[in-house]
Amino acid sequence: MSRRSLLRALGAGAAGAALAGCGVPAAFVEPGERAGRDSSATDHMLHFANWPLYIDTDDDDESKRPTLDAFSRRTGISVTYTEEINDNDEFFGKISPALMNRQQTGRDLIVISDWMAARFVRLGWVQEMDRAKQPNVAKYLDPQLRTPAFDEGRLHSVPWQSGITGIAYNRKKLGREIRSTGELWADDLRGRVTLLSGLDESFALLMQGDGVDITRWAADDFHTMCEQVEKRVRSKHIRRFTGNDYIKDLATGDVLACQAYSGDVIQLQADNPDIEFVVPEEGAELWAESLMIPNLARHKRNAERLIDHYYDPEVAAELAAWVNYVCPVPAARDVLASSKDEETAALAEDPLIFPDDAMRERLAIARDITSEERMEFAKKWNGIVGL
Repeated sequence: MSRRSLLRALGAGAAGAALAGCGVPAAFVEPGERAGRDSSATDHMLHFANWPLYIDTDDDDESKRPTLDAFSRRTGISVTYTEEINDNDEFFGKISPALMNRQQTGRDLIVISDWMAARFVRLGWVQEMDRAKQPNVAKYLDPQLRTPAFDEGRLHSVPWQSGITGIAYNRKKLGREIRSTGELWADDLRGRVTLLSGLDESFALLMQGDGVDITRWAADDFHTMCEQVEKRVRSKHIRRFTGNDYIKDLATGDVLACQAYSGDVIQLQADNPDIEFVVPEEGAELWAESLMIPNLARHKRNAERLIDHYYDPEVAAELAAWVNYVCPVPAARDVLASSKDEETAALAEDPLIFPDDAMRERLAIARDITSEERMEFAKKWNGIVGL
């Protein structure tokens, strides 16, 4: 299951979109109602919900998580870590009843994709963090990730990992390079291209291919993009729409080019060096999956301390070496570069983990789909994709 998974039109996603889109009065939580009694000073623990395979594990014992265990040893805070988030919308459906009813979720820290995080912020379902108690976050957070439109100043969210939605292709089998999104529509790729099925995962890169500034895109830009995709579906140029199963299609050669996530391609390249990842000349989307503290969390201060732990460059480097996504702590690059292990040191030079200046100039964070837009846009996109 993709960490940045598809929007389910008829499942929890539609219910969540309807909730946010209709502006249900009871759902919004006022600022004064978000904080609960914090037991951190006497209760040295916290509950952390994350996605599967999204934290470092010990090579000999997968139940051990070195960076998390180091935090517990240093602070005396035990962490109950659960890999329970398999889909943004599914998780929204799981905890939304508690949040809209002003009840505890049983979780002190969660990781969700920023497009879903935007919904939580709009609904007032997460607490503002105390940056004065998070010096590492204040100092080391990647400047390019500091000011998303949905959470100005990143007061309610902190990136866990980041990534790029770009193009992956098999250079050897295709026999040429791909430099722009428009090249996906060349005749020699007819029937050998896949796009991501999730609206939030797909739209930004496709708009960028049309020259749209995704930080301020408009409804007309969305409809133009949909018309072009519909045309390419009818002509059978687009083979299909995928979740993370594009990895298998690309590895087997069933497709030659596809929308892809940077972190996945690093893993693919380990087995097949002919796989290339491209940040198109017109640009690509920079995204994040972020840590958030739900309303009424019983261990808010402990959660803030854990977040700051992961923004220590030494810790961030250890995590980055395992997950291989874009590291939200640029200072971790020097830590990896100084490693005596050649493979680890080489990660410091990988632009898919630490984008260089030239690549960063082509990266942009898309403005999120608003609650007013979501129902209409999701219906149209899902009709094209066949969801």
